[in-house]
Amino acid sequence: MTVNANPEVTREWNGLTIPTPGTYALDAAHKRVGFVARHMMVSKVRGEFTEATATITVAEDPLASSVTATIQAASITTAQDDRDAHLRSPEFLDAENHPTLEFRSTGVKSQSGNEFVLSGELTIRGVTRPVDLEVEFEGVGRSPFGQDIFGFTASTEIDREDFGLTWNVALETGGVLVGKKIKIEIEGEGIRQA
Repeated sequence: MTVNANPEVTREWNGLTIPTPGTYALDAAHKRVGFVARHMMVSKVRGEFTEATATITVAEDPLASSVTATIQAASITTAQDDRDAHLRSPEFLDAENHPTLEFRSTGVKSQSGNEFVLSGELTIRGVTRPVDLEVEFEGVGRSPFGQDIFGFTASTEIDREDFGLTWNVALETGGVLVGKKIKIEIEGEGIRQA
């Protein structure tokens, strides 16, 4: 369903209708912070973090916009209790000692059309590394409840071992139980706060 944008809260920029400057919060009811990992070198396991917050500051110059996000490590789920407990354990996320994963943007680059690269710093288990998220701006509108919103998707790939997540088991047939590369997939809506 297409929602007509309110002209007072949108503007045109490089052929896109985007939000006017302001602060947005990630809508908890319309978000997915997911990931994909290789299992036994032959299949993929998908999961997500069910608890995450983010603040998105849309700047006058859209390329000066910024994002900060906090993900609750203990909210990880792959729909398999034993695996989830292992992922929360000291062998992986160590959720008890490192309760959050953090992201702070450091810059935005426009690629083409509605595609951007959001550079930033990701912190997992107290280890911070640079990452680039490929972001697709999905559009801007007003909800039936009068909230000004915009939608986005984002993805990146990280090497989990860069963050100290080195647990693994060698397989008799060669290779390892858990792949090093983790694909991160994010979908969400931002709701205007101010």
